[in-house]
Amino acid sequence: MFRNKLGCYIFRVCNWIYTHKQVKYTKPSILMPQNQWNKKCHHITGYPHISLLAAGFGFITYSLCDMKYVVYADDSQDTRDEDKKANLFDNNLPTYSTSEVSKHSNYKERIWVTYKNGVYDVTDFIHEHPGGDQILMAAGGAVDPFWMLYSVHLNPHVLNILEKYRIGNLDPKENNDNTSDMSDPYSNEPKRHVILKPACVKPFNAESPEQLLVENFITPNELFYVRNHLPVPDIDSTTYSLEIEIEGKSKTLTLTLDELKKFPKYSVTATVMCAGNRRSEMTKIKPVKGLNWGAAAVGNATWSGASLREVLKKAGLNEKDLDKYKHVQFEAFDTDATGSAYGASIPIWKAVDRRGDVILAYEMNGVPLPRDHGFPVRVIVPGVVGARNVKWLGKIIVSSEESQSHWQQNDYKGFSPSTDWDTVDYSKSPSIQELPVTSAICQPIPNSTVTVENGQITVRGYAWSGGGQDIVRVDVTSDGGKTWHVANFEHRDPQNAPQHWSWTLWTCKLPVSKEDKKVEIWAKAVDSSYNTQPESFENIWNLRGVLNNAYHRITVNLE
Repeated sequence: MFRNKLGCYIFRVCNWIYTHKQVKYTKPSILMPQNQWNKKCHHITGYPHISLLAAGFGFITYSLCDMKYVVYADDSQDTRDEDKKANLFDNNLPTYSTSEVSKHSNYKERIWVTYKNGVYDVTDFIHEHPGGDQILMAAGGAVDPFWMLYSVHLNPHVLNILEKYRIGNLDPKENNDNTSDMSDPYSNEPKRHVILKPACVKPFNAESPEQLLVENFITPNELFYVRNHLPVPDIDSTTYSLEIEIEGKSKTLTLTLDELKKFPKYSVTATVMCAGNRRSEMTKIKPVKGLNWGAAAVGNATWSGASLREVLKKAGLNEKDLDKYKHVQFEAFDTDATGSAYGASIPIWKAVDRRGDVILAYEMNGVPLPRDHGFPVRVIVPGVVGARNVKWLGKIIVSSEESQSHWQQNDYKGFSPSTDWDTVDYSKSPSIQELPVTSAICQPIPNSTVTVENGQITVRGYAWSGGGQDIVRVDVTSDGGKTWHVANFEHRDPQNAPQHWSWTLWTCKLPVSKEDKKVEIWAKAVDSSYNTQPESFENIWNLRGVLNNAYHRITVNLE
C-alpha cells in the first residue's frame, strides 16, 4: 500500500472517529511523551465518501472509499527515529521565530507550520490534500496539538513526508514564551496557538473551532478556551505563596507551592464552561453585553492538586464553623489598574463536601498549569460556572458573606427578558453557580455542505449539565421537531450523578429527506434530573447574555 511517491501517502480517512471506550482517560495523556501517547492505540475508523476534518495538518488521509479501515498509532522504532528528526537543529537551514512563522498563514505569504523544533512550508502540499482548506487551521502555527488529537499522524511515512517540506529551525529562544514592553500592561502575555479564535485580544479571550471539540474527550491544553478578565500575571513558582484565612480567627495559614504539593494529590476530570458560552446565538434576538462567544467556550481536562477540604481543615476550619460561615472566597493575582484583584466565591457546603471534589489544582492534563489557565495554582470547582474557578489563586477566605468583588456582585447573573439597563438591579439576582443543561452541534459546521449516505448524515456534538448531573439523552431532529432521533454516546464520564463532572460526547446518524438541498438541525439534551433545554432564546434572553442553553440549531447544505 505504501509506495515511494508522495501521492501514494495521501490517504482519505472518511468520517473517522475515536473509539473512546477502548482508551482509559483516568490519567491525563494529551501531553505525555510521544511514545507513551502512541501506546494508547487510539482507534480511528473511516467510512466511505465523507471528508476528513483535517485538524490542522492532515498528512494522512486514506483513499479507502469501498471499505471500512482501522488505523492505529504507530509506536515503531521507525516512527521514533523519524520523530527525532523534527527535534534536531539543522545547521544547514535558517532559524525562524514564532512571530515570523505566524506571518505565513496565507497563500500570498505561503503557508508555514511548525512541528517540534522544525519549520515547514506546506504550501505546495495543500492542493493535493483531500481534506481541502481544513489544513489551514494550523497555518502560521504549530501542528503538535493537532497530532496529539490525531495520533494516526505519528507514522514513519507521514513524518518522512513532513521532513521533505522542512525549510528551517524554530528559534531555541522561543522556549521563553514571553515578550515584554513595560509600557503595556499586556506586554508580558503568554504565547497562544494560532488556532484559537479571539473574541477579544486585550484581555485575551478565545475559543477553538467548534469542530475540534469532539475529537477528544480530553481537550488539549493548547486548544482549551481562554477567558481572561485582566492581564495575565507572571508568577515565580519559587516565591509563590497561598494565604488561607478564616474570618474572625487569628491564625492564618500560608502555603508555598511545594508545601501545597505535600498534601495528598487528587485528580478530577471536569468540564469548565464560560457563563457566556453560545452568546452569539442569543445576540440574534437582540444585543447583549459580553464577548461574542460561539459554542466552544468550554473544555474538558484532568485537573490535579490538593483537596480544598483538606487544606481548609489544615487552616483550622472545623465542623462547628459550618453554621457560622456560608461562603469560601477566592482572590487572584491578576489585578486592574487600581490594584483590585479578580475575585469570586462559592457556597461553603460545596467547598467542604467530600463529593464536591473541589481542588487547588497545579496540574492540567498531567503538566503544570499553563499561564493562561492559572499557573501556578487555580481552584477547580466541578459543576460550577467557569467564573468561580479562579485562576492565579493568591488568597482563600472563609467568610459569612459572598465575595464582594465586581465579578461576584455585578456580573455573571441572570435576569428576566424584560429587564434592561435602566431597570437592572444586580443586588436582587443571585450569582450564577451551577450551570443549566446544554448541548451543541460541533460537526458538521454551520453552512457547510454535507454528503448524504444511505439517507443519513452524521452529526456530532457535546452535552453537559452543571451540578454534577449526568446526561441521560440527546435528541436530534432535522424536520423541525416532528421526529426526534436519540444520539449515541461516544464517550462519557463513568461517574454517576451528583459527581458526573465531565461532558458527554455524542453522535447521531440523522435521517434527512433526499429532496432537501438544505436542512436545519436541532439538538437538545436531557440530564439525570430530567431537566431539558428550552426551545428558543426568546424567553431566556437576558441583557448579560449568559445561561445560553436553548436548542442548538445549525443549517447545512446537502449533496
